[in-house]
Amino acid sequence: MNKDLLLTLMNKVIRVDRGGPESRIGKLMAAEDDHFVLLTEKDGIVYYKTQHIKSITLNSRDGMEFSVEDPATDSYLLAPDFKTVVSSLRHHWVKVNRGGPEMLEGIMDEVTDDYISIFSKEEIIRLAMYHVRNISLGTTSEKANEGKNNQENKNENKNEDKNKDDSNESSNKMTNEKAANDRGRNTRNRRR
Repeated sequence: MNKDLLLTLMNKVIRVDRGGPESRIGKLMAAEDDHFVLLTEKDGIVYYKTQHIKSITLNSRDGMEFSVEDPATDSYLLAPDFKTVVSSLRHHWVKVNRGGPEMLEGIMDEVTDDYISIFSKEEIIRLAMYHVRNISLGTTSEKANEGKNNQENKNENKNEDKNKDDSNESSNKMTNEKAANDRGRNTRNRRR
């Protein structure tokens, strides 16, 4: 995809690639020689390297469903080349390659002409710069919410278990008292 073609699609809703994990629908916000900026509903701003794009679809008849307000122009980076975009995201939580087995998410540390380094799940991953198809700022809030929800669920389960234990303890106590009363009656009946 060349810049001239992309410029004809500026501010239009397009589909990047036909399908698969990398395919996205969004509004084309900017185009440069080796990359473009796409505003998506799910991922926000995504920077795509043009050399990896197989197709771009514009549905001129019906349009494509897309309902996101345009962000302020300073909410995304306008850079002359893709490496500058990637370098500007250094020390941020990023998501590289939207889907599939090569998807990475973590804190980007090092950016060179040949590779990038990402800290992810206690690992340091080096990915060849050539294989970075797209990149965006990742959202740790989703992970934080997942963690919070998991913790809340654990707490609820603990409370339920505690309530069950308390209920069992009360039930056992009542059973023990009943057994003691029954033994007392049996002893009195034998004495008579």
